[in-house]
Amino acid sequence: MTRHVLVLGGARSGKTAFSESLALRSGVRPAYLATAEALDGEMRDRVASHKAGRGDRFVTIEEPIALSDALLKASIDHDVILVDCLTLWITNLLLANEDVAQHVSELGATLVQLKAAKVILVSNEVGLGIVPDNAMARTFRDLAGSAHQRLAEICDDVYFVVAGLPMTLKGEAPGQAESRIHEA
Repeated sequence: MTRHVLVLGGARSGKTAFSESLALRSGVRPAYLATAEALDGEMRDRVASHKAGRGDRFVTIEEPIALSDALLKASIDHDVILVDCLTLWITNLLLANEDVAQHVSELGATLVQLKAAKVILVSNEVGLGIVPDNAMARTFRDLAGSAHQRLAEICDDVYFVVAGLPMTLKGEAPGQAESRIHEA
């Protein structure tokens, strides 16, 4: 049975490293579906650093908007797909004047129908801080929170990563499924 995963955490919490480790343990043909767009020098450096850190362990697919379509296409050749990250995807949708709720609904439907590949979604938990002082930031925070709630309903496993330590919010603790396989 394919188990989809949602990994939440703050900036630089270790959520991506944790997710990469999950992906590498979960499949033999992993893909890294990146939603970031390198629109300035600092972001180009970040993207290059992330790619170099992954090396050749993942096939990288870049898609800033059409996430559901990209997942369906990637599932043809890959048994696990790591999506990093949903908050950048939501930002891209907002800046493109897209209907974020509709895209999240489509993503949820895609996850429900997608059985051929495990999907690991990575996202920043942005709702733990102070209330933002401007309307766009509040809209972003609210949309991200709603997306997280919707996707947490669908995903089998949900983790929250703090200081590099994953906490299980829903489903199996990391490594639990692998332990059962080795015990059998």
